[in-house]
Amino acid sequence: MANYYTDHPEIAFHLDHPLMKRIVDLKERDYADKDQFADAPVCYEDAIENYKRILDITGDVAANIIEPNSEDVDLEGPHLVDGRMHYASKTYDNLDATRKAGLWGISMPRRYGGLNLPNTVFSMLSEVISAADAGFQNVWSLQSCIDTLYEFGSEEQRQKYISRVCAGATMSMDLTEPDAGSDLQRVMLKASQDADGTWRLNGVKRFITNGDSDIHLVLARSEAGTRDGRGLSMFIYDKQDGGVTVRHIENKLGIHGSPTCELVFKNAKAELCGSTRLGLIKYVMALMNGARLGIAAQSVGVEQEAYNEALAYARERQQFGKRIIEFPAVYDMLSRMKAKLDAGRSLLYQTARYVDIYKALEDISRDRKLTAEERQEMKKYSRLADAFTPLAKGTNSEYANQNAYDAISVHGGSGFIMEYKSQRLYRDARIFSIYEGTTQLQVVAAIRYITNGTYLSIIKEMLEEEVADALKPLKERVAAMTALYEEAVEKVKADANQDEHDFLGRRLYNMTADIVESLLILADATRAPELFAKSANVFVRMAEEEVAGHAAYVKAFKADELCNFVAE
Repeated sequence: MANYYTDHPEIAFHLDHPLMKRIVDLKERDYADKDQFADAPVCYEDAIENYKRILDITGDVAANIIEPNSEDVDLEGPHLVDGRMHYASKTYDNLDATRKAGLWGISMPRRYGGLNLPNTVFSMLSEVISAADAGFQNVWSLQSCIDTLYEFGSEEQRQKYISRVCAGATMSMDLTEPDAGSDLQRVMLKASQDADGTWRLNGVKRFITNGDSDIHLVLARSEAGTRDGRGLSMFIYDKQDGGVTVRHIENKLGIHGSPTCELVFKNAKAELCGSTRLGLIKYVMALMNGARLGIAAQSVGVEQEAYNEALAYARERQQFGKRIIEFPAVYDMLSRMKAKLDAGRSLLYQTARYVDIYKALEDISRDRKLTAEERQEMKKYSRLADAFTPLAKGTNSEYANQNAYDAISVHGGSGFIMEYKSQRLYRDARIFSIYEGTTQLQVVAAIRYITNGTYLSIIKEMLEEEVADALKPLKERVAAMTALYEEAVEKVKADANQDEHDFLGRRLYNMTADIVESLLILADATRAPELFAKSANVFVRMAEEEVAGHAAYVKAFKADELCNFVAE
């Protein structure tokens, strides 16, 4: 029987990382739950086995329930009836299966009914479910919004809402409005208070994923007369209280199982989450970083499924008397797909591990004062997570698009036929590099770490690590790439032209990701050559090709040439 976890040993490999021991010890707080909860681990090894069991269950549900339902969900999509959203019929089957399997409340503490799993494992679960149906992954993975309520809400709110999510209540984050897409400072949904202090929400939200969910986190303007981010606060809206209707469900290119709604708020009762004025400045930033990691995992799942579909077809399809996988043009395409998948997955889980360490320490700091060493550790990993998140989201969302495109190419004309899955993967993947911050916005988030030398410092540290003897020639090539990268960054800094800086930012970003992923895949291939040696060989050569081209472009670029690129 198929299993989307055990069929891909590359996923389990990332559970066996040196940082996982520190992550589990912090998350489990020296295994304090073992005396109170029967399912709590008693040691590190027990925790890892528990993670594997949950991943195995998820892999089974994904392969044998969610994936078989995916085509019907794609064809039917959600419905709008009397101001309410109704999922596609088999989405309810998927929800029922994941609830019965206990796959809700993934990251929440056990005292609220959660599983207390690290982000790294949550990302693995997201990848597995996305490979089965990326649209359903949206519906399921938005449970991670509860992390923001857990971090910033009151204990009363935690008690009220977290247990419901752990039991399977759905969530959404209501940020975007018709006149405020990526520019969230322009959000104008009004939050006002009744005489008794009750908050009421009025206005319209648009492009809200899973918008008719049970529990919403809503960004709204609480400070009358303000026009920027300092007037925005975060609110909790409970569907049980009424006051919100669905005006429209978008008819989208892909991820049909994931309803994208336009919502109308009319005196909707809500609760303030945290403090006023911090909605955008603090809370949405935390919410978005979590969502971006989720999209990176979603992207890796589709990268894997696109590769699976292309590989299976290439092994079976014959042309000119032989299987098409034997043609260099085809196996080159497949090897590049696999290399992007392996390198992108490595970047995803490295980022997730960084997030896990700083988030666990942050959580501990709510109960006791951290030691000086712990504060330093939290600061270090917070900075690493902040730097790596835009790389993981931007790079993997682009790889998902590229792999889905190439899967159709491997299928030839059949890939363009609706009966083949490749066309759906292609349609689903297209949104990944758009929502939760376009790739261009990931460049904006990453660029300061490029120009201030953070990434270069990380790269040079990684270059100090030993690799297997067979991989040393590849590592030397990465060192040469790094020299070109450093020259390119210094050239842009020396030119001191903001327009040039912004124009060349994407190329510097791509170079950064290429080098970081090259070093990550070399480290993986050193530890597990049977899984990653081929991908390391292919990926480093691909990266070398791209870095050299970008370096040449940047080096030859002159600021006064910008006028040649401005569209009329």
